[in-house]
Amino acid sequence: MAVKKKEKQAQAQNSQDESAPAVVEENAPAEDFPAELREAVWSVVSFDKCEASNLTYAEAEQKLTELEAQKVSGLCIVTDETAARIAGKN
Repeated sequence: MAVKKKEKQAQAQNSQDESAPAVVEENAPAEDFPAELREAVWSVVSFDKCEASNLTYAEAEQKLTELEAQKVSGLCIVTDETAARIAGKN
């Protein structure tokens, strides 16, 4: 389904600019993932608090898994900026 969406986007782009080639990739290699996923800008929050911050996305996933094993409720990965706003409301 994602491929069809990319094809439609490419077709729409081409209809706007006939000189632009259509590029459709099914799966991007790991090194093409957005750089921000490798930056330490992610937090894990629960219903109660910010559980951890300044993590890469992979570290945040690992922390989330650890906290799930401890039965912590309401876990979510968000940016550090969002976590700070959540903390400011409490």
